[in-house]
Amino acid sequence: MKFKSKTALTIIGFIAGIVNGLCGSGGGTILVPSLVFLSKVKDHRAHATAIAVILPLTIISSFIYVKSGIIDVNTTLKVTIGSITGAYIGSKLLNKLPINILRKLFGIFMIIAAIRMVI
Repeated sequence: MKFKSKTALTIIGFIAGIVNGLCGSGGGTILVPSLVFLSKVKDHRAHATAIAVILPLTIISSFIYVKSGIIDVNTTLKVTIGSITGAYIGSKLLNKLPINILRKLFGIFMIIAAIRMVI
């Protein structure tokens, strides 16, 4: 069954937004599996779409966090430098990776993240 209706995609986005606001992750953890397995979007396109969706999620959440005074600006700036470089390299690599490798890497990352959150 494909979930490609506007309503289904909006609900997936809503859930991703809530998870992003609460946990700081929603694009990868919610959107990629939902787009791939529920909406039947091809893996590379799902990853790229999730990244594009993360930008407005992050902007909204960041404004709220800054307004609340819970962001360490010094740490944020330092991490941002490495993140920008990593994002550039990662986005260039995305289309070069075969789907089976991409799925395995993403699955490993999700498992490690889940274990770290539980322990």
